[in-house]
Amino acid sequence: MNPLGKLFILSGLFLALILAFQPAYAADKPFTFGLLMVGPANDHGWSQAHFEAAREIEKRIPGTKMIYIDKVNPADRPGITVPNLVDDLVSKGAKLIIGNSDDMKDGMREASMMHPEVYFVHISGDDVLTGKAEKNLTNLMGRMEYGKMMAGFVAALTTKTGKIGDLGPLINSETRRLSSSAYLGARYAWTQVLKKPAKDLKYKVSWIGFWFNIPGVTSDPTLVMRNFIDNGYDVIISGIDTTEAIIVAGQKRKEGARVWAVPYDYKGGCNEAPDACLGVPYFNWLPGYTTIIKSAMNGTFKQQFQWLGPDWKDINNPETSPIGFLEGAALGAEQKTQLHAFQKGLADGSINLFSGPLNYQDGSVFLKKGQTATDAQIWNLPQLLAGMEGASK
Repeated sequence: MNPLGKLFILSGLFLALILAFQPAYAADKPFTFGLLMVGPANDHGWSQAHFEAAREIEKRIPGTKMIYIDKVNPADRPGITVPNLVDDLVSKGAKLIIGNSDDMKDGMREASMMHPEVYFVHISGDDVLTGKAEKNLTNLMGRMEYGKMMAGFVAALTTKTGKIGDLGPLINSETRRLSSSAYLGARYAWTQVLKKPAKDLKYKVSWIGFWFNIPGVTSDPTLVMRNFIDNGYDVIISGIDTTEAIIVAGQKRKEGARVWAVPYDYKGGCNEAPDACLGVPYFNWLPGYTTIIKSAMNGTFKQQFQWLGPDWKDINNPETSPIGFLEGAALGAEQKTQLHAFQKGLADGSINLFSGPLNYQDGSVFLKKGQTATDAQIWNLPQLLAGMEGASK
């Protein structure tokens, strides 16, 4: 071979080596990530918590750029599929795409197969656990079970009627375990702190049929809230993505009613009616997003099922805690002290509410005395628990 040919081969090998050791993105180009949100970006709930975390990523990680599509649901975008929207984001340069709803599970899985060169993050799904996920798809969720236990705890400490309402979205394993967690927190406060009989605590879940109101499709959460209050439920815990629970509670207080609410999802949830708010359990997506996006950028992305709990050193630390609970203005001083003791017990393990004896709603055994639920049992909870009123399926 002539010297020129050898030089060409060596040059080619050198170029290949350079490409092999390049970072996952070029420093002079933005790392674009896409966000698909089930609701509007300004819903003061679930989707806004995701949106604000993504905006914070842009500020904190040099070279990142977020593009998004919100209202990804059948009512707002009839006939449009998740793969259709992913195609649009990819065409605009997205190298990683986050889908923020359990309802996107099938679409995210399909899109990840269609775009093996793109990273996918599915929020609240479990395809990694079930083995259905492509290698470029990872799962992320927060252990909101703890936040809901706190919600139930403050609700039971506050109620004057012994009747707690739970404004539920649709029924699936996620919502069953979250409502059950709130009930367990309420039962603990009622029986262990207030020393009242368990039978005197009424806990009812009313499901509206989706994560937020779709006129003509779901039950109207405003009407469900009013029905709760008209029937003596004086504390309502929200499980839906939007703010109807705290808004109606605030309206009723202005009319003279002694009612309270515990909103959901978003750190600013109490802002709608501070005088009615006992506190808000919320998601902080910044720690999870930061780790995953950085790994995609530097080429260390690893498929995982991440179910992230609070940072018990400071559950409201935005840098470190994926789950937080902000105390509301309506929560009394004594209740705050009792809540802090409860949080300490959850943190050190001396309080484990998913321990037996516990039965399912139909009376069958969930956990025998001395048994503690595994993560899998909690994640896949098939029914509500005994002592709860409301549909399990």
